[in-house]
Amino acid sequence: MTPTPFANLTPDLILDAIESVGLTPDGRMLALNSYENRVYQVGIDDAPTVVAKFYRPERWTDDAIGEEHAFVAELAEREIPVVPPLRLRGATLHSHGGLRFALFPRIGGRAPELSDPATLEWMGRFIGRIHAVGALAPYRARPSLDITNFGEEPRDWLLAHDFIPDDLLPAWRSTIDQALDGVRRCFDRAGEVARIRLHGDCHAGNVLWSETRDSAGPQFVDFDDSRMGPAVQDLWMLLSGSREEMGRQLADVLAGYEDFHDFAPRELHLVEALRTLRLIHYSAWIARRWDDPAFPAAFPWFNTQRYWQDRVLELREQVALMDEPPLWSS
Repeated sequence: MTPTPFANLTPDLILDAIESVGLTPDGRMLALNSYENRVYQVGIDDAPTVVAKFYRPERWTDDAIGEEHAFVAELAEREIPVVPPLRLRGATLHSHGGLRFALFPRIGGRAPELSDPATLEWMGRFIGRIHAVGALAPYRARPSLDITNFGEEPRDWLLAHDFIPDDLLPAWRSTIDQALDGVRRCFDRAGEVARIRLHGDCHAGNVLWSETRDSAGPQFVDFDDSRMGPAVQDLWMLLSGSREEMGRQLADVLAGYEDFHDFAPRELHLVEALRTLRLIHYSAWIARRWDDPAFPAAFPWFNTQRYWQDRVLELREQVALMDEPPLWSS
């Protein structure tokens, strides 16, 4: 992968790209918070402001991006509050200057109040609706969230590229292997679990809460990490605090969720396993992007001795948590 994939993404190229699909930018431009891709809010003459998303080269195939766009459009057609890309000149995915991009309508909102039971139930209802649609057909071009893709492959990549300090390597290797054994045990206890199309990264930062009369409630954005996986992947990141607090939060989410989609309680065996996989994948994600100048600036604490020491401790905690009884709603 190109170390500096967005080196040629100048303001002029951004404006030219938008003009290439028939819109006329008015010169206003604001970079939005995004590291994997590059995202900008751009003003348009005599039309609403748009959000331009330039995709990181070589991450997804055109078919994989097309599947994401089609899924979000399918959700929007069912009046589920998501933000599909704009279809311009017959397409949602475009290319200019060697970069692929899509344009989205700009929407406003704030972070949801996840401490509010009513908010959690409201979000649960819409996640249930997303999953009801996600279960209708599989992805063909996008990968699954599984032990191989999110655990074993990231572990092997980090080892092959010498990111772990030599003096911590034995402890890190031993701990991550124990953690992956724990993940496998959790999946064994859960048994056969349905895999459906997911949001994939359903945390509070990817939900905008609106209180306007026309669009009150959550708006789910950024399906860039959408993939096949167990339904609980889109639920556990909404939970925080003590075990008792997470149990109450889960009950609130499921109170809304199960109005629209059945939830298999055995998937709760996977909560800490999925958290463990996310932690492993996250370290490898930053490491893979370390030659992108945006990453050292955004994550200055990464790849220090202290960072890897903390990861060893974190994974040891996860090993213990995965051997505890699963979280249950209360």
